[in-house]
Amino acid sequence: MDFHIFGRPDKPTLLLLPGLGVSHEIFLPLTELLKEDFYIITADIDGFLIGKTSRFTSIDRLAEQSIQYVQEHLDGHLDVAYGLSLGGKILSRILERNEIVVNHAIMDAAPLLPLPRWLMEPLRYYQAFNVWTCYHWTGFWRLMFRSHYFNVLLDEVKKVYPSGCRRAVSEGYKSVYTNKLLSVHGEDIHYWYGTKEAFVAKPQAKHLLTLCKDAHVEVFPKMNHGQLLTDHPEKVAERILKMVE
Repeated sequence: MDFHIFGRPDKPTLLLLPGLGVSHEIFLPLTELLKEDFYIITADIDGFLIGKTSRFTSIDRLAEQSIQYVQEHLDGHLDVAYGLSLGGKILSRILERNEIVVNHAIMDAAPLLPLPRWLMEPLRYYQAFNVWTCYHWTGFWRLMFRSHYFNVLLDEVKKVYPSGCRRAVSEGYKSVYTNKLLSVHGEDIHYWYGTKEAFVAKPQAKHLLTLCKDAHVEVFPKMNHGQLLTDHPEKVAERILKMVE
């Protein structure tokens, strides 16, 4: 993993973990909004590093690296951690291991449950092909799907896909969906998702509530996967700021 620093070291700490197929740069609009109020650490995921050839390892290895960074550089304490999709999965494993203190945790559409075995192989190969088509996206398709949301995701895929290519996507997808969150530790845990992804995300939120009945679940109308962050970073920033007031 690569870690990048923004903000002021005298302010509360904020860790940002990106999703599969995107880089830390997806958080740049958010870091710009929060850099005066937080000491911000953003991560790039193995297999999806910018300008580097790399291989995806596993969710547990990424959680271990994140924990190690926090222990070595932040005295084992985070004021806020936010994980998007795969990043939320990494954050869930950090909370499960309970080796560092996280005052406030946000899992944005994080997969917390495994897929059925019979479904895993077809879907991970489909996902690898899907990301490949995003990397080779043409101007025609950009016109067909003209929206800020899709443009951000497509631009991110173009940055990181050469790092690990289809293998990183396939291995990352498999690692995300082959284990189940068994426990979670933390005083303030949030789970976010949009109504356009509710079919997949709602069972994840329900599972989290079986482990932590006090978890806060927030559903955003007309939002797709990661769209609140890409289209409305000011709303994400507002919620994060309220957590440390």
